[in-house]
Amino acid sequence: MEARLYMMGLNRTWKSLARRGQSGYRVRLSFSTRPPKNPFLHISEEIQEAVHSNKPVVALETTIYTHGFPYPQNTALASHLESVVRLNGGIPATIGVLNGTARVGLSPEEIIELTASAGKADTKKVSRRDLAYICGLGMTGIKFNGGTTIAGTMVLAHLAGIKLFATGGLGGVHRGAENSMDISADLTELGRTPIAVISSGCKSFLDIPRTLEYLETQGVGVGTFADGREGNVEFPAFWTRDSGISSPTVIRDETAAAAIIFAQSTLPLSSGLLFANPVPSQYSIPKAQMDIIMAQAILDADKSGSTGSDNTPFILARIRELTQGQTVMVNRALVEANVIRGTRVACELSMLEDRAAEDSHG
Repeated sequence: MEARLYMMGLNRTWKSLARRGQSGYRVRLSFSTRPPKNPFLHISEEIQEAVHSNKPVVALETTIYTHGFPYPQNTALASHLESVVRLNGGIPATIGVLNGTARVGLSPEEIIELTASAGKADTKKVSRRDLAYICGLGMTGIKFNGGTTIAGTMVLAHLAGIKLFATGGLGGVHRGAENSMDISADLTELGRTPIAVISSGCKSFLDIPRTLEYLETQGVGVGTFADGREGNVEFPAFWTRDSGISSPTVIRDETAAAAIIFAQSTLPLSSGLLFANPVPSQYSIPKAQMDIIMAQAILDADKSGSTGSDNTPFILARIRELTQGQTVMVNRALVEANVIRGTRVACELSMLEDRAAEDSHG
């Protein structure tokens, strides 16, 4: 029975109800109740044990390594971010596709193998739609590697029982989407997968007001960390703390974020949560400067004919050129800040769940 629930994506709810002792007893899943091996999905022993023991696990994506930073800088960044999670008391779960198999909790050797394949034709960008294609072809002997997008990472993290995911910038509604219908799968994934995502808002060149409207339609709770500010705050725009758009809600601190995740999973609700963490002040690029740079990059993308999945990489590369590499430094800083914040939230959530389980047992 547990195995069927797991494969239906309901294992997470079952475990939360069990831990809270709905029948008056505190229940912990034993190792014997783990689902049978899945030929398309490998979850490392460390991650299985951490989820089983309610340790603070933080999911990490890999598109940033396969389609963002070049080798070997991507390897160094991957190792650094995993170290950041551990130094802050968490367990990192780097997620990707290696030789046709989806993997949650890549080993150091697997991370090197995946990052070394960056830029190669058989290294794909993997969203939800691509998982069956890549894993299925693996059975036929066609072995792809892949960096998981936010959407792809959310799917696999949820299957592994992970509740929190820290990343850089969310995809969103592209400018002109009323004609192109170019809307990131990240948004629909947040509407149907109960994972809390911590990012620096969405990328600055997207249509932020429409992105927030779309997330509202999908039933996604959105909040921005106050980060020392009082009153209403603006939803961040990736490289800059300011977007000119008020955040739907304000999150005071990590304890508040953990309480919201706990309530979301206990109710339970099937949609995700987005917590926006503004880039550290010392790295934030002024909004007026970024607006000029983005307008030029978007114009250049239109002239080049870059559309669909090619649009975002083109614009990011052009912005990097126009800022003479400044955005690369900012990108690294904001990703690290999000991973730190995400790990702290995961630790708070773990403690909250343990206290709730003890209260129900007592």
